[in-house]
Amino acid sequence: MSLIAIGIVAIALVFDFINGFHDAANSIATVVSTQVLTPRRAVLWAAFFNFVAAFGFGTHVAKTIGKDVIDIEALTTAVALGVLAAALVGAIVWNLITWYLGLPSSSSHALVGGLVGAVVAEAHGFGLVKWDGIWKIAVFIVIAPMLGLLLGAALMIAIAWIFRRFAPQRIDSWFRVGQLFSAAFYSLGHGLNDAQKTMGVIFMVLVANSAISEEAARAGAIPFWVILLCHAAMGFGTAMGGWRIVKTMGMRITKLKPVGGFAAETAGGITLLINSWMGIPVSTTHVITGAITGVGFTRGARAVRWGVAGQIVWAWVLTIPASALVAASVWLLFRPLVG
Repeated sequence: MSLIAIGIVAIALVFDFINGFHDAANSIATVVSTQVLTPRRAVLWAAFFNFVAAFGFGTHVAKTIGKDVIDIEALTTAVALGVLAAALVGAIVWNLITWYLGLPSSSSHALVGGLVGAVVAEAHGFGLVKWDGIWKIAVFIVIAPMLGLLLGAALMIAIAWIFRRFAPQRIDSWFRVGQLFSAAFYSLGHGLNDAQKTMGVIFMVLVANSAISEEAARAGAIPFWVILLCHAAMGFGTAMGGWRIVKTMGMRITKLKPVGGFAAETAGGITLLINSWMGIPVSTTHVITGAITGVGFTRGARAVRWGVAGQIVWAWVLTIPASALVAASVWLLFRPLVG
């Protein structure tokens, strides 16, 4: 593998680290806001299960990113590597902007936007964009948070009915323990879906650089060393934490108790596992926001701060075009160097 390709793999791992750092709030916001765990213990708990997701859960999402978003094989090696570098830089810049502003935007959609923006800038049009894959991702921008919302509300209602005869203090103590397991479950789903997106990019780097066999490239086979590196980078990023977004996710959307945190995390984890099994790269941010909103909605519409939710939705809407624009601009700067 060339030094340039190794450098781009390093950039991809930086993106993965920032993804974990940026999305740490997704995994820990509820368990921190309900004071079940301190922030430091919560991120270490989440980081561990981010890494555990590397073992035995498949790479369906990585194959979608690596094969179904852009036609990387239509480009020369130098151009393909430059496009991938520009896409990663675009996604990283947008993630850092939204982290600084405290907006829980989607790292996944930032990466997709970066890939599309860079390849469109290179090809002077949309001819190398694989629309079937983009359409699948776009549809689940809506479906994933709605599924999280419905599951969060359904679980909260079911728990309220099952435990209706127990004292609130006993319920609170039980679900403080339960939240340890629900936070682990959600973190497993987060690592499973999000780390695979970086795997998909590294797979494209390997294909462009002819660093894997044609048979492996056709099959979308991800080398195990790539799987380990991506999960390790994401886990380390999560362990570093993203405290600005924790407040928005865990405290500003709705007030949560341990039972609500358990319902939201469990609903989010189920949603992520379903989508990962289907090979759909969804936003973990969208999913947990939907689940938290669903839990809050069971206490009435006024229990949800819709203004905050609206700000988050705007961040979702802007993510793909904004990261695409940044990536396209970066590629136009890189292009003269490629020749």
